[in-house]
Amino acid sequence: MKELWVPVSAAKAQQRYVDTLANNIANVNTSGFKRDTLVFKEYLTSLEKGADIDLPSKEWAPEDFYRSYGAEHSHVKVDGSFTDFSQGQMVPTQNPFDIALKGDGMFEVLTPNGIRYTRKGSFSLNSEGFLVNEKGNFVLASVDLPQVQKEDLLGAISQIPGPSERKIKIDGNLKSLGVALNGEVEANGLLAGKISVVEFKDKQALQREGGSYFINKDANNIKISSNSTQTLQGFVEQSNVNAIQEMSELIKASRQFENIQRAIKTYDNMAGKAYNEITKF
Repeated sequence: MKELWVPVSAAKAQQRYVDTLANNIANVNTSGFKRDTLVFKEYLTSLEKGADIDLPSKEWAPEDFYRSYGAEHSHVKVDGSFTDFSQGQMVPTQNPFDIALKGDGMFEVLTPNGIRYTRKGSFSLNSEGFLVNEKGNFVLASVDLPQVQKEDLLGAISQIPGPSERKIKIDGNLKSLGVALNGEVEANGLLAGKISVVEFKDKQALQREGGSYFINKDANNIKISSNSTQTLQGFVEQSNVNAIQEMSELIKASRQFENIQRAIKTYDNMAGKAYNEITKF
């Protein structure tokens, strides 16, 4: 019963799709969340070997109908997981610490595990006056890269402050807070820093961590110039998950999974009957 692996592989792929849809729906109210989607691929032995299916040009014999052309080795697999980075809806909150991003950029934050990137901009001040997000991780300030010749680049990079030195701190009692479209933070009429908003050459190269964090493993993936993302104070970007669409896809995926399970059960019953018939001889 080699053919059994075809529906089994489909069931595994479909189960992962169901899990992905369920996670999207669970984060429908998570601000800044970006939905995931899967792409499936059918593995065919004939395509891998480059063989043509040669139908006999003679009068067909019964054995001609039992040629499988490697079909028993075909299976379904997940070809890739992709994140939809499309813009979510902007919702006004009137909270000066809520900041939404309009464009492709992401906030740069410092976590215990290193630098992470996120679209979630619900900020506040901690007990020491540092700007942090809802998880207590520090919001980092941007760095103006020096304009130097290529031979002086290594020396210029060594002078760039580390992440722990780029925390945004507001001294004294906060009376007013303003955030400009370019990310500059003005507290009590004084410039406190500029929020680091990073854009990437290939956002699909980012690795998701948890619900709203992303990891960039290639420094060359960061855009150095032409950053056009705007910071909108007093707004929150909602999740880009369409709850109705995701629920509809989840229902269809669940039904498909049930159909595959029935096919697997049918194969199992056929194998049981074949075994019972063989044992009679």
